[in-house]
Amino acid sequence: MRVSRAAIAAAGLSLAVIGASLWISENVFETIPHVEDEFANLWQAKVMASGRIALPSPPEAESFLIPFVVDYHGWRFGKYPPGWPAALAIGAWFGFPYWVNPLLAGVTVWLTFRLASRLAGRLAGVLAALLTASSPMLLMLSGSLMPHMLSIVLTLVWMLAWFDLFIPSRPAAATRLPRALLLAAGGLSMGLLVLTRPMTALAVALPFAVHAAILVVRKPRAVLRDLAFVFLLACGVAALLPVWQWALTGDLWLDLYTLWWPYDRIGFGPGVGVLEGGHSLRQAWINTQLSLYAWQHDLFGWPYLSWAFLPFGIWALRRRAEAWLSLAVLPALVLVYLAYWVGSWLLGPRYYVEALPALAAISAAGIVWAGAWMSGHVRRGRARRVAAVAAVLFLLSANAAVYLPLRVGGLHGLFGISRAALSTFDRVNPGAAVVIVERNPYWHGYGNLLTRTEPFSRSDLILVYQRDPEADRRAAAHFPALPVYRYDPTRPGVLVGVGPPE
Repeated sequence: MRVSRAAIAAAGLSLAVIGASLWISENVFETIPHVEDEFANLWQAKVMASGRIALPSPPEAESFLIPFVVDYHGWRFGKYPPGWPAALAIGAWFGFPYWVNPLLAGVTVWLTFRLASRLAGRLAGVLAALLTASSPMLLMLSGSLMPHMLSIVLTLVWMLAWFDLFIPSRPAAATRLPRALLLAAGGLSMGLLVLTRPMTALAVALPFAVHAAILVVRKPRAVLRDLAFVFLLACGVAALLPVWQWALTGDLWLDLYTLWWPYDRIGFGPGVGVLEGGHSLRQAWINTQLSLYAWQHDLFGWPYLSWAFLPFGIWALRRRAEAWLSLAVLPALVLVYLAYWVGSWLLGPRYYVEALPALAAISAAGIVWAGAWMSGHVRRGRARRVAAVAAVLFLLSANAAVYLPLRVGGLHGLFGISRAALSTFDRVNPGAAVVIVERNPYWHGYGNLLTRTEPFSRSDLILVYQRDPEADRRAAAHFPALPVYRYDPTRPGVLVGVGPPE
């Protein structure tokens, strides 16, 4: 089978983004967690890689803090759904958990090429792959230990399977995949998306549920069986989420998020979120504005201009049902996440990142339309092409030279967590010991050292999160054979011996 030059170019971009993501992982994030989500997911992945889903809670559990890892009825486990920790556990089992997201980023770029090629041809496919590969939004997350790269891949598989199943391409389906495989891919991807990011799965499914209803009304006999199969398979896989919750807590419907913060719930009103009156529509709108403000910069790294080619793409693809379904993922995500009390902009507007491939594909179609649309005047057509090429090259160059280094590079040492601080601590080499880590004033100095302890790595080091003198004494007393030290992260490399616990 002959491989097109466009496919080769897309494959090259996929490999390039794997390399760039690995570089970011090693040089910006230094292959260590920085935010609470990463600590919890890596901790859970390490536990799952060992063949377990939870560990017995330690004595004085609050003194042995792991961010977003909860203790419930004598067991310790992460608060997040199992999809991403399970994927991360594969990398952890091989000893390279930080490889998982870069590999998924490469798959994302390739699948984006497939999506855009279907919508607007292979040139648009290569352009969409290029936009995605250079996106600060993608690169921030692909270099981290966050779960969003998996949810992007699952969203793309879902979309492509759905299109091949229910919107026959013109010309006839280029994928030539067996229908049974497409049905399995559709159902499994949506079910796994529920196990990875349930709210995102709801948002992604919404526009396709509307499309399914239209299909049933128009031609029920032709599609009802396939729709039922996809739906039942997705529900069957998604049902593992309450089973997971039951296995950990004995309660099918207990929201694990509320075990860390009782107010960490979906919805509006008192008891939801940190505000005194609870989450409100006003606060939801404020969060959304901030997220969309960050989105217009982080999407392609073109400050205020990341949407520039989207209107042209919408016009060019206005008669394609696939384009409208793809585009609808963004407003669906915005709508669903209105009900969550937290916004997202630190690592970019990550709650909307599953819409990135669709926006890249439609924007790429807009570039092709703006540059290659022929009005009948050759000179005017040439001028359009030159202008489009010049604009795209300028924007991509500005992103690579200015925006990406500032935005992504600026995340190095986030919250003061860094390899340098770890190396300084390692030089004092306490060995088998209890080290009480003083607050400074938050958990970050303590968190910086966590990867030196079990289950992150094999170690005899016992870290205690400073609470109060009595609690610290009780925690250390559980290890009577070990010396006890205090460590102030603001004074790196200095251990203060306090003797064995009384």
